[in-house]
Amino acid sequence: MSPKKRSNSYLELFPPISPYSTGFLEVDDIHSLYWEQSGNPDGVPILLLHGGPGAGSTPAHRRFFDPDFYRIIIFDQRGAGRSAPLGCLEDNTLEHLIQDIEALRKRMGVERWHLFGGSWGSTLALAYAQTHPERCISLIMRGIFLMEQAEVDWFLYGMKMIFPEAWEQFAAVIPEDRQDDLLSAYHELLTSPDDKKRMEAAIAWSLYETACSSLYPNYETITTDDQKAQAQALARIESHYFLNGVISEENSLTKGIDKIRSIPSTIIHGRYDVICPIHTAYHLHTIWPEADYIVVPDSGHSSLDDGVRTRLIEATENAKTLR
Repeated sequence: MSPKKRSNSYLELFPPISPYSTGFLEVDDIHSLYWEQSGNPDGVPILLLHGGPGAGSTPAHRRFFDPDFYRIIIFDQRGAGRSAPLGCLEDNTLEHLIQDIEALRKRMGVERWHLFGGSWGSTLALAYAQTHPERCISLIMRGIFLMEQAEVDWFLYGMKMIFPEAWEQFAAVIPEDRQDDLLSAYHELLTSPDDKKRMEAAIAWSLYETACSSLYPNYETITTDDQKAQAQALARIESHYFLNGVISEENSLTKGIDKIRSIPSTIIHGRYDVICPIHTAYHLHTIWPEADYIVVPDSGHSSLDDGVRTRLIEATENAKTLR
């Protein structure tokens, strides 16, 4: 199957598909991870790593890949999406997620696979590949994020330079005398026993991130019970990682590039990505020139922005030549 082009040369997503198998992988006494497979059961395996952390996967994620060629494997990370318990922070670290991917690979009977991840998914792709380079056919990464302190600070305070209205609504949940430490204040609310406080904070956090994600601001509403539950999981897990899981400069994922330098890789980044500014992708490119580096001039952070979507689909098409 070939991806379709619009008249303006942007590529469309592949048609909607349903999984041919789904299930849950119990990775410990707490966490049970949802997984699904779609596309070609005998195809080349490609694993999608969703963002957040805590965002979960969606049906649209299946549509970046040619279903005639790829065996498309998607899972929801600890506490995210359809995994249980939703929003759980216990034993939820980058190291646990790397172990989960290996457990899933073995469960699926996969020897080697492509990795496809954006934003936090790019963090996880880099971390897993550096731990298990022999299992990776290629890496396709979008919206590079390294989980370092400067990136977290930018999310909490820097984005107001571009989206002041969204930031004002985000900060307004926190009393003014605590707005110099939004992260701790938000985390307290998001782990509060008070349902109303948790939900108010979760909705404000999620709407802030959504508003800043696309080239054109996307002011969504959160109204259904499922939307509220997913918003709470995203905000809880993101604040948890931002508070407890920042990667120090000494342990930066950029320090491990020699372990994956020979893996065919593509870095795709929107020029106007406000969530994850392009500086990080450019820095990664300078120390890893072997990876293809693609700057999309007319896109922001979202994988569904026209330019980024097109480049991602082109990358999955180009990866067909790799084994």
